[in-house]
Amino acid sequence: MAALREKASSLPAITLSAKQACDLEMIAIGAFSPLTGFVGKADFEGICKDMRLADGTVWPIPITLAVDDEVKATLSEGSSAALFHSDGTLLAIIDVQEIYAHDKALEIPNVFRTEDDAHPGVAAVQEEGDWLVGGPIHVLTVVPENEPGEQFTEHRLPPAETRADFESRGWNTIAAFQTRNPIHRAHEYLCKCATEICDGLLIHPLVGETKPGDIPADVRMDCYTTIIEHYFVDERTLLTVMPAAMRYAGPREAVLHALIRKNYGVSHFIVGRDHAGVGDYYGTYDAQNIFDEFEPGDIGIIPLKFEHAAYSKKAQGMVSAKTFPKLEGDQIFLSGTKVREMLAKGERPPGEFSRPEVADVLIKWATSEVPA
Repeated sequence: MAALREKASSLPAITLSAKQACDLEMIAIGAFSPLTGFVGKADFEGICKDMRLADGTVWPIPITLAVDDEVKATLSEGSSAALFHSDGTLLAIIDVQEIYAHDKALEIPNVFRTEDDAHPGVAAVQEEGDWLVGGPIHVLTVVPENEPGEQFTEHRLPPAETRADFESRGWNTIAAFQTRNPIHRAHEYLCKCATEICDGLLIHPLVGETKPGDIPADVRMDCYTTIIEHYFVDERTLLTVMPAAMRYAGPREAVLHALIRKNYGVSHFIVGRDHAGVGDYYGTYDAQNIFDEFEPGDIGIIPLKFEHAAYSKKAQGMVSAKTFPKLEGDQIFLSGTKVREMLAKGERPPGEFSRPEVADVLIKWATSEVPA
């Protein structure tokens, strides 16, 4: 470590964006395996065109280190560069194997299936630098010196520790639930169904960079711990966080999330309605259908494809189109906008939509003078 720090002091510096810092941590802990660094040109093009690395391994979204003209001028292939967090913390050194043009015209329509600048993932790529730096990284730390707020240290288990935890519990089959929102009744239904067919459940919220308007990670974590305490079987449930950044890339991101969970030791992956989607850019079940484009061994994890679920007043429980006939006015649906309006007024959404204990956490946040 000391040698790396001394080496870094004489190297050109690259200050990472929030997304890049998340990506660096995911590489460092093995969550992005087989990647050992930021992708080079051949991998970038293979991912964008075919959802595969140059060696044929399935990988749906390029993990890139974009820089602008000014930074690019300080770099040279065959040398190294020091990677810093925005707060000045030295995080890693990258071996600069390649510097190549950032082909946004190739990346954006392939990865996001749209070129609309209103799409948060498209906008993020458009704002990035016009050059990409590819090469392996040598990590000193993934924790910034001045990390704001809660880092969820207790729940921040890297893949090796998660796999060890599963083994210690005697779990051979594990279902993972990806979320960037509090768990409402429909989510709970999916998790319970998955737990019935697997030895255990990994509730695995994404706590890296998300778009403005998403509920803060610390508030969501309070929601997760609350619902687990009251409504899940503790010995069959594990809560850990995933420090990745959201791309909002819908189908391709669903595949990425599955591959990541395989690295964490998971055997089954819950893919619900509009997984990793945003707005109306993707079809309701596009994120499920994309898995049909691969052979079973390509991804190495079993996708659990769930229909949209809701509470049925007639059935007096959670149902889906597969389990109960759709009756006019029977099912309770609430838009995200409606829920936020209710919370801001201090009103609980109906118990058929959200557990009261979770709603209380959200009301406290929504009605606070300075939201978390």
